[in-house]
Amino acid sequence: MAQSSSADERRRSLKPLRRLFPYITRYRTLVVGALISLAIAAATTLALPLAVRRMIDHGFSSASTTFIAEYFAALVAMAAVLAAASAGRYYFVITLGERVVADIRRDVFAHVTTLSPAFFDTAQSGEIVSRLAADTTQVKSAVGATASVALRNVILGLGALGMMVVTSPKLSSLVIAAIPIIVLPLVAFGRSVRRKSRQAQDTLADATAYASEQIGAVRTLQAFTNEKLVTGHFSGAVEAAFEAARSSIFARSFLTFFAIFTIFSSVVAVLWFGSRDVLEGTISPGTLGQFLLYSVFAAGALGALSEVWGELAQAAGAAERLTEILAEKPAIRAPADPKPLPAVAKGAITFDDVSFSYPARPDRAAVHGLSFQVMPGETVAIVGPSGAGKSTVFSLILRFYDPETGKILIDGVDVREADPVSVRERIAIVPQDVTIFAATARDNIGFGRPGAGNAEIEAAAKDALADEFILRLEKGYDSQVGERGVTLSGGQRQRVAIARAILRDAPILLLDEATSALDAESETLVQVALERLMQGRTTIVIAHRLATVLKADRILVMDGGRIVEEGTHQSLVAKGGIYARLAKLQFETGASAFRGAAE
Repeated sequence: MAQSSSADERRRSLKPLRRLFPYITRYRTLVVGALISLAIAAATTLALPLAVRRMIDHGFSSASTTFIAEYFAALVAMAAVLAAASAGRYYFVITLGERVVADIRRDVFAHVTTLSPAFFDTAQSGEIVSRLAADTTQVKSAVGATASVALRNVILGLGALGMMVVTSPKLSSLVIAAIPIIVLPLVAFGRSVRRKSRQAQDTLADATAYASEQIGAVRTLQAFTNEKLVTGHFSGAVEAAFEAARSSIFARSFLTFFAIFTIFSSVVAVLWFGSRDVLEGTISPGTLGQFLLYSVFAAGALGALSEVWGELAQAAGAAERLTEILAEKPAIRAPADPKPLPAVAKGAITFDDVSFSYPARPDRAAVHGLSFQVMPGETVAIVGPSGAGKSTVFSLILRFYDPETGKILIDGVDVREADPVSVRERIAIVPQDVTIFAATARDNIGFGRPGAGNAEIEAAAKDALADEFILRLEKGYDSQVGERGVTLSGGQRQRVAIARAILRDAPILLLDEATSALDAESETLVQVALERLMQGRTTIVIAHRLATVLKADRILVMDGGRIVEEGTHQSLVAKGGIYARLAKLQFETGASAFRGAAE
């Protein structure tokens, strides 16, 4: 078992970085430019020791100032070529890194938007954002500067080794014999660095997720005077991230120490043997100087690779975390050959013996044996105690989840056989907890139907009675409403959501307790807007408020994931069952209205 785990770790060590290759190969011009620049820079660098040998063996011995001047002029020319090649390398590789990371960020975010709600039931949004930001920055470093340095040192190191063999096979054999002693521990340490880097990144992502959650709820945080509590918790998370990072840094530091010490110790040993050969007249001083420079180049390249290896290991951990997101498959997908919905939408909805449990709670059925029909244009209210399964009905209609047994039909088509995008295009929803984006009022309403014109957006706002407060804003429809709509009241946010649903103009409307948290005045305005929205549409309402329930064509009473009662308000009150009990408990202040409706 341990051997299998070790083998798996070896396979995984390079696998995350391989996922970057398709992104890199998209930009062959940049890759070719970088490789050419690297090759020129390496060739120029490797030519320098040859000039030094000629200088030592011939220039000083002949004492020709002209000879020396020519060589120095040649060295200046080589320096210009090296500088130009290095500048080109920097431009190409850094541009490539920025381009690749931009593509990765786009693809990861696009993929995240396709994942099913079941994924987000357990994933933290702050942790996902951390992967999009911090992890892609690590990858950018790897694809850009780190990969460039690694490739340059590989070319330089191999070239230097080759020239060392040409210069002195005897001395080269000593260096080559020492390479396994140096490289094998580097590989082993590199695995440790990658593991610790992954741990550090995971710990930092947890801290980021916690901070994101608390900042999003800062008003609740301050209202309960929990600043010290959350600050202490975040401080602990940051400290844990620091300790994990320090462990990774220590491993990289030890890796660097070992590499530099062993590499340059081997250079000293080679120099000692070489100096004896010079004294014996076996090689010339210039040749030893040439060999020494090549050995320093090779040693420097290996030393740099030791540092780069640690950075690549860190980037591999980041790439692995990004790969995990890209590897996630949405639980809800369009079938290979989706069945089209009828061209003319009617808005008929059928639940046929539907049972479903949330993936996070598989042992508890949210709905069980649920069957009902909603006819085109009908308004049906769903009521019941908390946890009865009301909101689950909406999630199933929107195909956020698929039932375990039974079928859900929209206009006669099983939603599992249809494209989920086509299903959702026929639905508009006004949720209880309205999502308002940090954008303008116009953009928030326009979210209901991308591409809608200004006149259509403003018409939807008027129908939703939202224009009266939008026009009072400083810049009207172009006013920023703040993150989560903090500059708007609850009723105003609801009317923006209603305007968004009006603009969508879908045949099916889902209202999730849209007035339950509003004061009387706001409820009246929202109720008027809702009545306009409901006209001519199939509407399902999760409602506790009396006005909405009274105006429904039918009321479905749910309890324990089943429909236990069905009828009109008057008939259900007369039964004296769950609905009558809920009416007495929840609509105490509207008792006279209930009596009047019953009469």
